[in-house]
Amino acid sequence: MAKSKGTIGILTGGGDVPGLNPAIRAITVRALREGYRVLGIRRGWAGLVDLTPDAQADNAEHVVELGEDLVTRSARTGGTFLHTSRTRPSHLPRSRVPERAARAYVDETNDVTPLVLENLDFLGIDYLVPIGGDDTLSYGHRLHKEGIKVIAIPKTMDNDVPGTNYCIGFSTCVTRTIELTHQLRTSAGSHERFLIIEVFGRYAGFTALLPTLAGAADRCVVPEHPFDIDHLTELLSYDRSRNPSRYAVLLISEGAQLLGADKMMFEGDETDQYGHRKLGGIGDRVAALLKERSAQYNNGRTVNVISQRLGYLVRCGDPDALDSIVPMAFGNIALDLILAGRSGRLVSLSSGHYTDVPIDVVTASKKVVDVEKYYNPDRLRPTYTTFQGQPVFLVTGD
Repeated sequence: MAKSKGTIGILTGGGDVPGLNPAIRAITVRALREGYRVLGIRRGWAGLVDLTPDAQADNAEHVVELGEDLVTRSARTGGTFLHTSRTRPSHLPRSRVPERAARAYVDETNDVTPLVLENLDFLGIDYLVPIGGDDTLSYGHRLHKEGIKVIAIPKTMDNDVPGTNYCIGFSTCVTRTIELTHQLRTSAGSHERFLIIEVFGRYAGFTALLPTLAGAADRCVVPEHPFDIDHLTELLSYDRSRNPSRYAVLLISEGAQLLGADKMMFEGDETDQYGHRKLGGIGDRVAALLKERSAQYNNGRTVNVISQRLGYLVRCGDPDALDSIVPMAFGNIALDLILAGRSGRLVSLSSGHYTDVPIDVVTASKKVVDVEKYYNPDRLRPTYTTFQGQPVFLVTGD
């Protein structure tokens, strides 16, 4: 039996998106054919925290050896068969510290990176491939600084990972947003209402901007620029009056803020290990304010409102064509880098070309919509001067 060239570990962290399983498959199939062993780390960084570095221990809940049959079957579906979590080993609550290490980590929040490094060594992982957003990949960057050979792959519905024009999951999110918005139009038109649709986007408004640019909505509100509710009401009332079916559509990012508000809207006070509270409610809040103000712009008659939060409807299910193809390419680029002996890289798509950049870019900046270049705050609409020479998804954030 030929000796293995080494061991590659793969994990997925943060929220699930369509396209993760195709990426896992691409890495695994190519790696196996190149002579590597491939391990899937389960539940993101949690697998590397909870694993017990003992050959006699049952670690089936934390790691699985990947074969071609398993990854090929899984690649036909959405989500991640390796499962995922928002575990952050550098900021782990005491309640989440494994029992075997409880005496060593007694603070309310602990940096258990030594445990992770110990477990990576126990598994014999030569290269680690985390697939995730900027939170997951920021810890990948931490491990890179600790000397682990890391090749990162970007995924997020928001398309907000710096250093790449495209993240796995974004195309499916935009596709579903357009489809669902058009389906909801029938109800909005039947009742002559405003239709307010809340979409993903904590800090970046790409998922509201692109569908609006594609004609899914009359107006959009993004996190990068606070909006005035009276101005919004006036614009939507104008749109509604010009529509033969007497309705108007707004896409609003979950992280959008009313002018004068000092914070985003959240579902509760609980935070995850990355310090994020769960966003939600701006759509309903704006819907109530629109109804309250609508009579001023509708000859004294109130306009009722449909408020819909898309949420997991755009995150679940199978990937679209682009989120089946791009993950395949990203996975193969990861293997190219490994075969070349390179690490500390982020697989990237820039100006329509596949490439890679230093992983440091993940923590160096925030990727948000360039308001001056792509968004008109007066009209609450996307703006552009020309499509000539623009990348396929137009709004890059670079």
